[in-house]
Amino acid sequence: MRPTLLPLYFDPGRDEGFDTQLTLLRNLLGSEAEFLSPLPLGATLPPVDAVFFPQLLGEGYRRVEDFRKITVPILVVTSEFGTMSMWDWELIDYLRSEGIATLAPYSLEQTQKILSALGVRRELRQTKFLVYQDNPGQGQQASIFKRFYWWEEECTQRMVAKFGITIEKRSFRELGARAASISNQRAIEASREWNVPTENLSSTALGNATKLYLAVRDDLGGENIGAVGMNCLNESHYSNSTPCLAWNRLYMEQAMIWGCEGDTVSMLTKFILHRALAMPIVMTNLYPFLMGNAALKHERIPYFPKDIEGDPKNYILVAHCGYMGVIPQPFATEWKLKRKVLGIVDENASAIDARLPQGQVTLAKMHSDFDRITVTEGELVGYAQYPESDCLNGGVIRIPDGPRLLGKLASHHSLLMTGAQLANIQTIAPIFDLTAESV
Repeated sequence: MRPTLLPLYFDPGRDEGFDTQLTLLRNLLGSEAEFLSPLPLGATLPPVDAVFFPQLLGEGYRRVEDFRKITVPILVVTSEFGTMSMWDWELIDYLRSEGIATLAPYSLEQTQKILSALGVRRELRQTKFLVYQDNPGQGQQASIFKRFYWWEEECTQRMVAKFGITIEKRSFRELGARAASISNQRAIEASREWNVPTENLSSTALGNATKLYLAVRDDLGGENIGAVGMNCLNESHYSNSTPCLAWNRLYMEQAMIWGCEGDTVSMLTKFILHRALAMPIVMTNLYPFLMGNAALKHERIPYFPKDIEGDPKNYILVAHCGYMGVIPQPFATEWKLKRKVLGIVDENASAIDARLPQGQVTLAKMHSDFDRITVTEGELVGYAQYPESDCLNGGVIRIPDGPRLLGKLASHHSLLMTGAQLANIQTIAPIFDLTAESV
């Protein structure tokens, strides 16, 4: 979705330099944003996603009150290369000292990410998140699941109020019944087209997973749904499968964002980061080595990986549903659909065993106030396997400061991205009225 940009100039002051730069930017970025006709600073603004200045002048020091009246992001792109100019630092710093923030990209790539994020901000206001659940917190492992904030009405209200999204709840029990009613032949025909890599997976389990995918896909219809989640573990008694294959297929076919366990906060964080930055992203559970037995017991493993370099307190094991998490095939270096691992899901359920490329990674998630997002850059150094456990293949991540991270975490769920993404997240966070905190 292309954002709408309103060029602003200082009146008097629009000159040939302004028009030349505006024409250049329209040619450079016209496929990524819609440029409206320019207006002078101080004019009444129409509905737009952002204003931008192709030219800054010293007049800006005397127009602070007009800057204050602008209620949308202010973008400064004053060089012929699609970036700010070095000479803009003076005015940008002055405005910052007056409490007026600007978006001043120093590379064309950064400018493009800002435009992408502005489009996502607009898209959110037209997007529905769909969640399948009935009685969250009252099913399997209720003592754990009933603690989670994403099921609180307050959480939903805050998300809707700030980001403008619509969140719709539908019955998981009814979805499971619809999936079970789908014919075996329809499921066989659908899965035959995919050639899904499997290992130790029965035809019944593959059929169940395919039927659940078909039921969700049928349910989406023609609605503008940007993310789908399901209370797949806590209310697993409503389905004879798990949605891992469904999330993989829907991402491959529709770029659909998915939410394990119906975690709407993870869905929102994932939607913003993936749509804006176009980087691989998955949700997983964090098991910091510092948590000791509390983490080991939950995963039913005897010890944390020992073949590591450096201080163990700066390591995290990441795993979810027996493996690393729901990793779509396009993100993975290795990918197979296998039989389920967790004891709380149906015997004929399934799970994805996949790997992301080793190297730099980033962990991030929004906090419950929806004003902050904590970000940690680290390195995926390898994988750990524990037979007869709930972690048959988890990732091992080295981070800069384990104790500090534990003091700042928003959740046991975190969004894992490939690459070092802190600078990119800090660039786009203000567009969503978020503070990106490095941990």
